[in-house]
Amino acid sequence: MRFVIQRVKHASVTVDNETVGSIGRGFLVFIGVADDDTKEIADKLIKKLIGLRIFEDEAGKTNLALADVEGQLLLVSQFTLYADCKKGNRPSFIKAGKPDMAEEMYNYIIEQCKTMIPVVEKGIFGADMKVELLNDGPFTILFDSDNM
Repeated sequence: MRFVIQRVKHASVTVDNETVGSIGRGFLVFIGVADDDTKEIADKLIKKLIGLRIFEDEAGKTNLALADVEGQLLLVSQFTLYADCKKGNRPSFIKAGKPDMAEEMYNYIIEQCKTMIPVVEKGIFGADMKVELLNDGPFTILFDSDNM
């Protein structure tokens, strides 16, 4: 499982010219799922995500977590996080989770996050989404369950 986490001032996702998710200060998280991912792996990454201390405190140190700043979450599925570009110039996506399983994991992640963070917005799984954001920093972190 992979999470690409961007600390944002604001972010939104649009499908067919309609905004389906929008947040203020918080994290925009792109989520990639592989076939061998489990709820236990998701739980581990969610715990790390919620506890990630990358917001500045009063001394200007990145020492505060999402809850400390009343931050919000925008969760967007992105199978392209499993692109394999080793051969040729056209990426292969065979390492990405099959759609039914990946959607189930994505929905599980959303529901778990909602139990911990008051504002959790989302994209639409499998849709052609347009994502807008103002990255704060810029600050981008990659979680890869294979390395955690």
